[in-house]
Amino acid sequence: MSIIQEFKEFAIKGNMMDLAIGVIIGGAFGKIIDSLVKDIIMPLISVITGGGVDFTQKFIVLGDNPNNLQSLDQLTKAGVNVLTYGNFLTIFINFIILAWVVFLMVKVMNRMRKQKEAAPAAPAPTPEDIQLLREIRDELKKQG
Repeated sequence: MSIIQEFKEFAIKGNMMDLAIGVIIGGAFGKIIDSLVKDIIMPLISVITGGGVDFTQKFIVLGDNPNNLQSLDQLTKAGVNVLTYGNFLTIFINFIILAWVVFLMVKVMNRMRKQKEAAPAAPAPTPEDIQLLREIRDELKKQG
C-alpha cells in the first residue's frame, strides 16, 4: 500500500472527520461561552460588586523607582521591574466564572439527555402470528 493510499484511508476514516467537526463546533461553542461571560455575566457582576472585577492595575514595584512613577503603564515603559499580580487575579477570576458557566451548561445538557433517555418507549406492536397463537391458546383454555 502506498503512502498516498494510506493517507487517503486515514483522512477519510470517520474518526478524523468526527475530530474535525468537534474542533469546528468547539471553536464556535467557545465564542458563545466567551460572549456569555463577557457580555452578560460580567456586567451583572459589575452591578453586584459596584464596579466590576478588574484588578489589572494592581501591582507591586520591585526594585528602584527613581522617578516615583505611579501608573503601571509608566512603570513598564520606564523599564522598572513590576510584579503585576492584578492582571493574574483578573484572568483567574474570569477563568473561574467561565468554568462555572461551562459546568452549568454541561449539567443542563446532561439533564436533558437523561430525560430523553428516561422517556419510556412505546412497546412494539405484537406480531400478527403471535397474537393469533395467543388467541388460540386462550380459546383452548376456555374449552378445557
